[in-house]
Amino acid sequence: MSWIPFKIGQPKKQIVPKTVERDFEREYGKLQQLEEQTRRLQKDMKKSTDADLGRWLSTCTTGWAAMSKSAMKISLDLLSNPLCEQDQDLLNMVTALDTAMKRLDAFNQEKVNQIQKTVIEPLKKFGSVFPSLNMAVKRREQALQDYRRLQAKVEKYEEKEKTGPVLAKLHQAREELRPVREDFEAKNRQLLEEMPRFYGSRLDYFQPSFESLIRAQVVYYSEMHKIFGDLTQQLDQPGHSDEQRERENEAKLSELRALSIVADD
Repeated sequence: MSWIPFKIGQPKKQIVPKTVERDFEREYGKLQQLEEQTRRLQKDMKKSTDADLGRWLSTCTTGWAAMSKSAMKISLDLLSNPLCEQDQDLLNMVTALDTAMKRLDAFNQEKVNQIQKTVIEPLKKFGSVFPSLNMAVKRREQALQDYRRLQAKVEKYEEKEKTGPVLAKLHQAREELRPVREDFEAKNRQLLEEMPRFYGSRLDYFQPSFESLIRAQVVYYSEMHKIFGDLTQQLDQPGHSDEQRERENEAKLSELRALSIVADD
């Protein structure tokens, strides 16, 4: 537990069974762990969507977001390059790449919006419950301290000689104790009933969010596969294998080297 019981005015009588205290600490400890995990998951999901949107490009040099943003910039630069103006085939290739990257960026934005709506926002709402829970635990602890203080007061008068004034004070102390004890018992009983119920509800609450996260990823990567498949069909030359393209590139490179040699001469 995060709190430490006061040591002053403690009664001799065990007013809360140790088993009850252990049950309470166990259930509250599970919720404290759940709160931390929920906060960490929300933070990680926010980082993930920021990366998807390319907001980390200044500090992150890897990942599909960085590559897609870079590819979009390259295609835009090429479209404004005089090379494309002089070669229609190159212009068609770059235009196809630019269109594919824009399509992919649109699907990526749709994926991020879906994750924000169905995962991050529910995580945030779930996390907003914990402050109220922690406040209820603090109120329960304060009620327990009041209970212990008044119980110790009753015990003090019970141990004294039973004179008229002492009996009067004992009666008054018992009257003060009764509503405080009832208040603590009510708070304690409510928390012991509701904490396990709240903890158990996490599965039903989060399962739709995680299913939505998986579906969003599946849709996005399926579209990515389709977009690059379409792009490949547009750029592929019939009957050309990778080996043939490599030989053609080497031949063109040899021509360029020859031109360089002639220029040096």
